[in-house]
Amino acid sequence: MNKLTKQRNLFIIVSLIVPLTLLIAFVVFPAMDLFKMSFTNWDGYSPSSSFIGFANYISMLKNKDLWLSLRNNGIYFVVHLLMIVVELAFAVLLTSKLRAAKFYKTMVFLPYIINGVAIAYAFSYFFSPINGAFDAILQAMNLEGWIRNWLSDEKVVNYVLAFVSLWRFSGYHVILFMAALQSIPKDIEEAAEVDGANTWHLFRYIQVPAIMLMVDFVLFDNIRGALQVFDIPFVMTAGGPGYASSTFTLYTIKTAFTFSNFGLASTMAVTIMIMIVVIYLIQNELIHGLILKDRGKKQ
Repeated sequence: MNKLTKQRNLFIIVSLIVPLTLLIAFVVFPAMDLFKMSFTNWDGYSPSSSFIGFANYISMLKNKDLWLSLRNNGIYFVVHLLMIVVELAFAVLLTSKLRAAKFYKTMVFLPYIINGVAIAYAFSYFFSPINGAFDAILQAMNLEGWIRNWLSDEKVVNYVLAFVSLWRFSGYHVILFMAALQSIPKDIEEAAEVDGANTWHLFRYIQVPAIMLMVDFVLFDNIRGALQVFDIPFVMTAGGPGYASSTFTLYTIKTAFTFSNFGLASTMAVTIMIMIVVIYLIQNELIHGLILKDRGKKQ
């Protein structure tokens, strides 16, 4: 038994060596180097750089265009957050005895497996003011008064881009919720139905509490995705007009490769990592508080 324990421990250690090595080499060290670089004025090609303290952080906080970009990220966050309830409802519907459920599952998940750049190009033509399909649909419905420059109007461009992002990623969340719902033992739901529980009771008191770990993951994925969105605004509007549809990541990349200020770009990258962690912790505390409050009411 002692020999078997030693072999098991050795196997665990050997199995962990590769992922830990990759984690340290490609995550920990680059993150430390990024943090160090955020205190310099490195331009991306010079062999040396100067230590400038917190100058980059101060400059970042005073940058109005960056705050505008962060506000645009907030639109993605709120739109996706509101959609999570709908995604969960779709997942419940598709896990029930629905006719042609497999077809609907495929159609829901299909946008996620399509290349993001291809989706962005397709929707660029869809919302084009010149022979765009969306404007043609509005004309066919006698809604010409709604037609506008969807990708150049500052008032609506971010909502249009958020819709495209929603179309692409909602299916992924639906599939995650479906996987979690299918892991719930059927005996529990059947026993609840015998006791008189209806569909709403099953959803509210059995299904949602049982998949809270998946809900927590989807909420975190929403934070990460909203703050790191890049490909859709980059391809469809390039952040324009001006910085009206720019995002935090898009502005960071432009700072590094257009303005050759890798020190400031590193500061932005460090900031967005901190923001993801902080917002997730706050969100997690709020959710756990609501759960505890709900359990207290039941007792």
